[in-house]
Amino acid sequence: MRREGSIKVNSSIFHYWVKYYDEPSEEYGIDGGRISKAMLKRDGEIVYNYDRGLDIAPADGDTDIALAILLKDYN
Repeated sequence: MRREGSIKVNSSIFHYWVKYYDEPSEEYGIDGGRISKAMLKRDGEIVYNYDRGLDIAPADGDTDIALAILLKDYN
């Protein structure tokens, strides 16, 4: 399944895209979870990207919080 939306953390607004499955994947999921792809953008800039492996680490603390929200909701 795929989801797209926005998350506000402090003064930052993140646009996100996630692809996740019904069952966890040790091989492809974030931390062995259900999300196999995730992207966070802020002001048009990619601040986090995971595509069956980490491509771009979280840019800062607000990005960490936005990622934690995605993990809670979808992973």
